[in-house]
Amino acid sequence: MARPERNNREESELVEKLVHINRVAKVVKGGRRFGFAALVVVGDGRGRAGFGNGKAKEVPEAIRKATEAAKKNMIRVPLREGRTLHHDIKGRHGAGRVLLRTAEAGTGIIAGGPMRAVFEALGVQDVVTKSQGSSNPYNMVRATFDALTLQNSPRQVAAKRGKKVADIVSRRGDVKVVADAAVEAVVEATIEPAAEPATEAE
Repeated sequence: MARPERNNREESELVEKLVHINRVAKVVKGGRRFGFAALVVVGDGRGRAGFGNGKAKEVPEAIRKATEAAKKNMIRVPLREGRTLHHDIKGRHGAGRVLLRTAEAGTGIIAGGPMRAVFEALGVQDVVTKSQGSSNPYNMVRATFDALTLQNSPRQVAAKRGKKVADIVSRRGDVKVVADAAVEAVVEATIEPAAEPATEAE
C-alpha cells in the first residue's frame, strides 16, 4: 500500500518545463482541422530527466499528453558533485548537434532555451553548451539527451574495466606528474650543453 503513495509523492516533486508549443493543421475534405503539439521536459532535479511530445485539439490536453510521455521516458544521468557533468560530450540527432562541457562551480547554466530547460529539470547547476546544428527545439532536445545517455561516471568506467575507482581517478594526477617531469628533463637537456663549452674554454 505504501508504493502508490511513494510514486505519487515522486511525481509531485517532478519539475515540468514546457519547451515548445506548435500549432499543426490537418487538411481534410472541407477545410483544415487545427490542433496543437507540445514538447515538455520533466525531471526530479537530482539527475533524472525525460522528454515527451503530445498532440491534441486543445493546448492543456497536448501538454498533459507530452508530460505523461516524458515521465515514461526518464533516464538517470550521473553528475559530478551533484552539480555538473563528469566529462565533455557531443550529441547528435538528425540535423541537431550539441556540445556539452563541464564547468567550475559558480559558472551557472550557459545554454539556449531548449537545452536550458533540460539542465534545469535535471538539476545541473554548472554547464557550458553550444548548439552546432539545427535550432529546431525537437532536434536540440533529442541531441541533448543523446549526449546525456553517453555520460559515464568514474564508477561506471571502473566497473567496465574491472578496476577500482581510485585507480582511474588517480591517473589525472599521474599524468600531470609525468608531464612536469618531462618538462624538467627538457629544460635540463637544453641547459647542460650550453654550460659545457664555457668550462672547456676556461
